[in-house]
Amino acid sequence: MGSSLPSVAEQLLKDLQRTYSETKQIPDDLLIALRFVFGPCALQALDLVDQRSVTCVSSPSGRDAFQVLGGSGRLYACFTSCHYCPCPTFSFSVLRRNESDGECKHLLAACLSQAMGLWQQEQVSDQQMTHILSGQTEAST
Repeated sequence: MGSSLPSVAEQLLKDLQRTYSETKQIPDDLLIALRFVFGPCALQALDLVDQRSVTCVSSPSGRDAFQVLGGSGRLYACFTSCHYCPCPTFSFSVLRRNESDGECKHLLAACLSQAMGLWQQEQVSDQQMTHILSGQTEAST
């Protein structure tokens, strides 16, 4: 959960983390709040989490990154700590239009999977991690 998210979103993800760790469910009030805060991409992001499309890749040097498999089959390396995704939606809504509350389903899926503790885990070499961090997102290169 990156510190660059608005405080309302940060608190919502913390509430989700606490509630999900206790009940393994997302109550209706939190689903409504997610939809209200994050808009239509909230349900798309939850669907990506449900489909197990989020993977945390780790290297021996201690680096971690989240990869999210998009609907098109492309992997996006999402960085929750600095709130960045290389997808076109993020580039347009956040980088080009400078919308501080802009979000994409991939980055939100990575944040939600962190809050819920639901992601795949994959170990990669330091060389593979270098490729991932440089935008060549395939972990198996």
